[in-house]
Amino acid sequence: MTPRSPWGSLARHLLLAAAAFVMLYPLLWMLASSFREGQDIFTSISLLPERISLDAYRRGWNGLEVTFGHFLTNSAVIAVLSVAGNTMSCSLAAYAFARLRFRGRGILFTLMLGTLMIPYHVTLIPQYVLFLNLGWVNTILPLVVPKFLAADAFFIFLLVQFFRSIPKELDEAAMMDGCSPWRIYWKVLLPLSLPALATTAILSFIWTWDDFFGPLIYLNDITQYTAQIGLRAFVDSGGDSDWPALFAMSVLGLLPVFLFFLFFQRLLIDGIATTGIKR
Repeated sequence: MTPRSPWGSLARHLLLAAAAFVMLYPLLWMLASSFREGQDIFTSISLLPERISLDAYRRGWNGLEVTFGHFLTNSAVIAVLSVAGNTMSCSLAAYAFARLRFRGRGILFTLMLGTLMIPYHVTLIPQYVLFLNLGWVNTILPLVVPKFLAADAFFIFLLVQFFRSIPKELDEAAMMDGCSPWRIYWKVLLPLSLPALATTAILSFIWTWDDFFGPLIYLNDITQYTAQIGLRAFVDSGGDSDWPALFAMSVLGLLPVFLFFLFFQRLLIDGIATTGIKR
């Protein structure tokens, strides 16, 4: 076998580093702009501000009727409840589709997969009318309650594929020991499904934290705003926007997602890599 040229390896690494820099440049520029003042952010593309100032962070944190920390707290509450709801309800639904035998299982599973093809905007008005009649508008309930009702078909499909990769002999052995279906789910399948459950939790957190459209539709009171809606409040339709403060709060709003992914990236990769693989 011909040994690889060190120059070729160096060229590939330089190419990957250049591509990574191009992808990260907007984020780095946003971070640098959060330490600039006034119109300096539009006159320089440098990543090194001439003078570092924290005024934008102070203005952004206290620039609205409530502090930006209140928005972060609202986002955290919704994200945590969504993670709990999705991991619990979607794993139960996936267990039923993957392991239990009942009439119409195939048809229901097909219909569930079909909901993945329906655009969110198609069901927006009926859902809004339903939640309005229930008196849930301007509360977090429309954003949280569906998560406890297995409304995310993607996560159900993800967990079904993982449950099917677990040998059914484990279920049969547990049944011989007197375990009920609920105990098999709780004692056998869940401990073996930690990578898939972690993937569900991580993606649920990221998607919920980054969601802008849902909170925009259902939350009207500024005290109920999430971080993403709070960022929108910094943009003035007349053009007189505090851009440094907006970028500063954008950095704070991005930080939880970045840290969450940084600490749990191995579980996420393991869950995606093992889902659907026959073992």
